[in-house]
Amino acid sequence: MTVILLRHGRSTANTAGVLAGRADGVELDDTGREQAAQLVDRLAGLPIKALVRSPLLRCRSTLEPLAAALKLEPVVDDRLAEVDYGAWTGRKMTELTGEPLWRVVQAQPSAAVFPDGEGLAQVQARAVAAVRDHDRRLAEQHGGDVLWLACTHGDVIKAVLADALGVHLDGFQRITADPASASVIRYTPLRPFVIHLNHTGASLAASVKISPPADSSSSDAVVGGSTT
Repeated sequence: MTVILLRHGRSTANTAGVLAGRADGVELDDTGREQAAQLVDRLAGLPIKALVRSPLLRCRSTLEPLAAALKLEPVVDDRLAEVDYGAWTGRKMTELTGEPLWRVVQAQPSAAVFPDGEGLAQVQARAVAAVRDHDRRLAEQHGGDVLWLACTHGDVIKAVLADALGVHLDGFQRITADPASASVIRYTPLRPFVIHLNHTGASLAASVKISPPADSSSSDAVVGGSTT
């Protein structure tokens, strides 16, 4: 199974330097709306069979043009919602950098628990479980490997990618997930393969090869690197 992890387009909170968290009234800005419209061409040629998204407005708005083009109704999964930043929600980033917890978030995120919110370790657990569950559901529904897309948030994507890379959560700040970026993971019986990180180019189809049905060799890495 192959999943495209899509971060929502740029929002008004992004441009204002505010930590939006789970505030549901946050809209895409003009650039974000343009990014959403461009997704139809960026993902053209990819046989996407299902769309899953966070319940928040900025993810819904990001997927609307693509969902209309593909004639797919996105499934909403609360486990892909933004981090519950609790008391940090709605505050300026410039203020938050002075908080003692900020250094923990940067250096040891596995220990970070937001006041009146959740911990980043909880975020990783729920998001990875969601991706794995949808993988199983879609494999059963389609009788084999399919390509699907999940639209969610930056820290959620970074947490799932850290798991796929076999990187401890404390290293997830080394991963980048820009607005409207696509990261691609192929899951196999033995291990995940990270195909792309933070792809923001014009076309993803040119660089994503849909794998054949999983067999005993599909989990093996090519010694010496890929030959294609």
